[in-house]
Amino acid sequence: MYAILDCNSFYASCERVFNPLLKNKPVVVLSNNDGCVIARSNEAKPFIPMGAEAYKFERDFRKNGIHVCSSNYSLYGDLSSRVMNILQQFSPSIEIYSIDEAFFKLDHIEINDLNQYVIEIKQTIEKWVGVSVSIGVAPTKSLAKVANKIAKKFDIKTRGVFTIIDNNQRDKALKWTKIEQIWGIGRSISKKLKANGVYNGYDFVKLPDEFVRKQFSVVGLRLKKDLLGEPTIGFETLQPKKNIATTRTFQYALMEYEPIRERLATFANACAEKLRTQKSECRFLYVFLKTSKYADQKRSVGTVVLLPYTTNSSITICKYAIIGLNKLFKKGYRYKKAGVVVMEIKPEKTHQFSLFEDEKPKHKAIMKVVDTLNLKYRKPKLKIANQDYKTWKMKQEHLSPRYTTVLSEIMEVNCN
Repeated sequence: MYAILDCNSFYASCERVFNPLLKNKPVVVLSNNDGCVIARSNEAKPFIPMGAEAYKFERDFRKNGIHVCSSNYSLYGDLSSRVMNILQQFSPSIEIYSIDEAFFKLDHIEINDLNQYVIEIKQTIEKWVGVSVSIGVAPTKSLAKVANKIAKKFDIKTRGVFTIIDNNQRDKALKWTKIEQIWGIGRSISKKLKANGVYNGYDFVKLPDEFVRKQFSVVGLRLKKDLLGEPTIGFETLQPKKNIATTRTFQYALMEYEPIRERLATFANACAEKLRTQKSECRFLYVFLKTSKYADQKRSVGTVVLLPYTTNSSITICKYAIIGLNKLFKKGYRYKKAGVVVMEIKPEKTHQFSLFEDEKPKHKAIMKVVDTLNLKYRKPKLKIANQDYKTWKMKQEHLSPRYTTVLSEIMEVNCN
């Protein structure tokens, strides 16, 4: 049996763990630089649409008593890690699907004991971490997704846990699930299916195999079989990333070369750190600059830079990112966004040495020291020289403390 655990309104739940006054209150979480709404509690959903631009809805926030939070990824990431670590104590096979979702197997549990076992998982996580979760259980991953939606929708009746065991339960669940809510069926495919009289999951699994294969390829046929209870979507193994990107929208538009150069150097260094984390190297960089789409003078440019050899050295990658910037930068424009993407990523162990030109051996030793110290102090204490010694602050006017990852921001309790 497969199961999926989904944290309910995860970002908002994380904020509530250390601020109980937010419980049952409408909460929204904003993106980087407090740009737009990226998460909403159930109480906030009737008033604020997903993706709403924050400055346009300030009056709605005040009118409806909505508590606004800046995104606190340090806190969210740590609480997510705690949830996943607890889950590993209950299942030998786990596939982390996103920051707030994970599939896991329950083949070691008897069918009759499944429901109580999953309730125990839910109660343990909620007690130890304080984040509310819903769990769906079924013979396949796609059906587990359906079960999870039911557990979340009817949380009082199901106690946040729903299990699909027999065909009767499966058919009822599929009839309840709208076709656009089926995992793997997007907006365009759902429109096409509705044009053919398919409005829910049950309608979809009743389609002839030949029709599904012809219209939606073998992937659609595999999904149909999975929804019928025949496992065709297995656990995915973690693969190294094919591209790694670090991009940011600036708080204010930048016109001068120096601050843009520093930002791109920082982005390039972040990409290099990610390469070293997964023990990979890259051969190409893509560097880009963009003005705001609302600017009077619009400009969007990018360039690909070929590295002389594969590398994950921050020194080398930053150097060539600046070479790319020099090709792109043009005065007179107000640049609002920039980024660096590293491409053609290969495992570090397959590095092909060149007789005439290759990475300096001392770079590897330097990068190891830098990574060790920065990891130890959880902040970039050591930087590349073309980065500003100051840390650029994003616009985060509603940022909560990093309660679990920064010692100076830990909660203090007065026991007197």
